[in-house]
Amino acid sequence: MRVIALILFALAFSILGIVYFRPEYRSAFEADQQCHFELSTYDAGIKAVACDHDTETRQWILYQSTGSDMPAEVIKRFKY
Repeated sequence: MRVIALILFALAFSILGIVYFRPEYRSAFEADQQCHFELSTYDAGIKAVACDHDTETRQWILYQSTGSDMPAEVIKRFKY
């Protein structure tokens, strides 16, 4: 009984890991286009909103800079 429960737990954990870590976009180009599209939809009154490419984690990041002494706030991530 314990073996079956362990196998089911491992299977569920594996499926959740695959679903969570799968990329949203098929290429960096698609992620870049989506990030810049969403950037263009932000109100002009919101200052310092930008997109940046993180090659280590394979994602584009839409962020808002809050000031020089504060870290930027991540608005959305676009994994590829």
